[in-house]
Amino acid sequence: MRPSKDEYYLNIATQVAERGTCLRRCFGAVIVKDDQVISTGYAGAPRGAKNCCELASCPREAAKIPPGERYELCRSVHAEANAIIQADRLDMIGSTLYLACLDAKTRQITPGTKPCRMCTRLIINAGISRVVVREEVGRSKTFEVAAWVREEDLDLADAKGY
Repeated sequence: MRPSKDEYYLNIATQVAERGTCLRRCFGAVIVKDDQVISTGYAGAPRGAKNCCELASCPREAAKIPPGERYELCRSVHAEANAIIQADRLDMIGSTLYLACLDAKTRQITPGTKPCRMCTRLIINAGISRVVVREEVGRSKTFEVAAWVREEDLDLADAKGY
């Protein structure tokens, strides 16, 4: 059976995730517009810097920090950020970002993931319209980026006490 377009690009994102150097979770991102791959990215240390695989150590894991918290301690540039910084914004306007996450130890798909808060802001500013995240082979979750913009506005209103 022929995979859907979303499944096809999620398969690519999953393969890209295999290059990740995080000792916890390996993410792969693929940005696609008009059925053309614009850019790919995986989670890894900045160019030229040693990554956690080479150091055999993760500062967040050593500190027992739960997933989704204290990203400023992470050595990695996130997959979404790496894909975005390697693409031209004009090419990304109206595009879709496909995201897959693998457990670094088992290499199994990690369901229930989504971009972190900082990556959602990068995705918004890049002009990406939709994010499709792999839940398992054959199943994904789609996020409309416009909804994230509304959430940002609501969060600001909540912070001001409106």
